[in-house]
Amino acid sequence: MKFRTFAAFVGPSVFMMIVFIALPLIFVFLQSFQVTQPIREMVEVETCTPGFLTQTCTVEVKSQPVLDENGNVQTETRWVGFESYANVLQMGRVWDAISSGAIAQIGNIDFWKALRFTLTFTLLTLPLVIGLGLAIALAVNNAARSIRGQVIFISLLPFIITPVIGALSIRWLFYGDGIVTAWLEMLFNTDISVAANGWAVEFLMMFYRVWHVAPFAFVIFYAGLQTVNQDTLESAIIDGASRWERLRYVIIPHLMPLIVFIALIHLMDAYRAFEEVVGFSSQAQRITLQWLTYDFLQPDDAGNRSISRASASAMLTMIGIVVILMPLLRKTWRDHRGGH
Repeated sequence: MKFRTFAAFVGPSVFMMIVFIALPLIFVFLQSFQVTQPIREMVEVETCTPGFLTQTCTVEVKSQPVLDENGNVQTETRWVGFESYANVLQMGRVWDAISSGAIAQIGNIDFWKALRFTLTFTLLTLPLVIGLGLAIALAVNNAARSIRGQVIFISLLPFIITPVIGALSIRWLFYGDGIVTAWLEMLFNTDISVAANGWAVEFLMMFYRVWHVAPFAFVIFYAGLQTVNQDTLESAIIDGASRWERLRYVIIPHLMPLIVFIALIHLMDAYRAFEEVVGFSSQAQRITLQWLTYDFLQPDDAGNRSISRASASAMLTMIGIVVILMPLLRKTWRDHRGGH
């Protein structure tokens, strides 16, 4: 292929990646080392109260933002180094908790609280997504042709539903007077408050993630099952291999590249979980790193946003994604080099 033809195909994609991915990342990286604050000045403010004969006036020195000629607040940007990262990580409180033996207090720090749940959420749902997706794919692959289309359609429904809508649907089943909660209360003759228990909210968030993402794994695995060498399977059957042995020694090794692919996609997506926090309103019990970044961007009472801390949180999230993906990327690279 000529270079001009290659550039015509690849050029637009590279340009869009630079504009919408690379440049924003560079700006976020730079903003994590900067702090933008309003310029303030000290002014004397005289306050007078009405009196019968004379007024009572007091003069106070107050700090107020400096306005430009258009009435907008003037700001200044200064470099602060790793100060924003330190504010997010709060390592001082971490070391104090470790030195005093109260390690549980680390869970009260927003970043470490979000990191704990994000890692738990990501790593626990990964094997469940892969296992359930593979189970559905095997069941559909072995189903009769007359019902295979209907089963595929039903299996894909959770993946088709908008994420927030799916989370809200499950929430309505369990929160408050939800159908499932009402049935459990009637069965056990006791009051149940799912929203008040952090572990229950965490379980529902993980349940929703597996329910929503497993159909994606199912589609990938089902396509991979169509390429399994039937001669190898027939030879294994003739040799007396059981169904489990055929799955372990023939099918799973054949699907291993797809397993790694699904794991990569799931790890990247689950580590940036956000819809679950919104759908289940879990801010009081469980938050994710993505939610923490969003929370930093919310204006305070004065209308200011912690853009620097939000940028630092976003960069720390990206570093975490790279760290958890590294083992799979190394395995993929080794397999690729071994294949040559």
